[in-house]
Amino acid sequence: MLQHAPLGQDVAFPQAYDPLLLFPISRSTNRQTLPIPAKWYGADIWNAYELSWLTPRGKPVVAVGQFTFPYSSPSLVESKSFKLYLNSFSEERYVDAAAVSAVMRHDLEKVTEQQIAINIVPLSGNERQLCQPLEGINIDAADIEIKHYSPAPERLACLSDASVVTETLVSDLLKSNCPVTGQPDWASVQIRYTGPQINREALLEYIVSLRRHTEFHEHCVEKMFCDIWAACAPQALFVRACYTRRGGLDINPWRSSEPAQPQPARTIRQ
Repeated sequence: MLQHAPLGQDVAFPQAYDPLLLFPISRSTNRQTLPIPAKWYGADIWNAYELSWLTPRGKPVVAVGQFTFPYSSPSLVESKSFKLYLNSFSEERYVDAAAVSAVMRHDLEKVTEQQIAINIVPLSGNERQLCQPLEGINIDAADIEIKHYSPAPERLACLSDASVVTETLVSDLLKSNCPVTGQPDWASVQIRYTGPQINREALLEYIVSLRRHTEFHEHCVEKMFCDIWAACAPQALFVRACYTRRGGLDINPWRSSEPAQPQPARTIRQ
């Protein structure tokens, strides 16, 4: 399926607007291998930092944008194709950001077959983005020996005779790899759950076990969610990963057993 995608290939910088640059990837292929719960929720939040277009008089506008794709869309967009698509606007003339958003929304909804949310904000020179750690207890200080660098869901476990707790755990040690180029993808992960208390050392071992795993960002988050759901049987579960920027884009997928509206998050690595 990916042999025709621009990822991992030499591709010329677009000289004009071209919606055909967008390359969809079906979600169903990956999900067929996962023990997905009967009901779940989520979204993939993309932040774009290299948006630009021209005013009707030819003056450049630079902006940042946020694109929220629902988890229920049949397809996601391959990241390099999305970057190329966004760059194809740089020599085109539009009245304002709303006009740009309208074009992008039409094209992206056609490719993903689902409604998406877009927020494009031209820069004014006064913008401030607050970077802070993900909320929760960071488990990275655990003094453990790591023996697995391929997915090891069997490492996941609850404490013996564990009582039911509600807690949020965080790790900055998530790394996976692009399935096409092999390049590393770095992320911080946040896990919030209600259920028998999870063994934190075992959870950290599991997170690190993805270090040599090859999947897209969205697929990795779905895998983590489903593995924890199956192994620890929580009453409620929320998993979010904030990936570092590549090609002017960062991707922040989240999945939850309950409807959720996650608070905006931006780590210092983003």
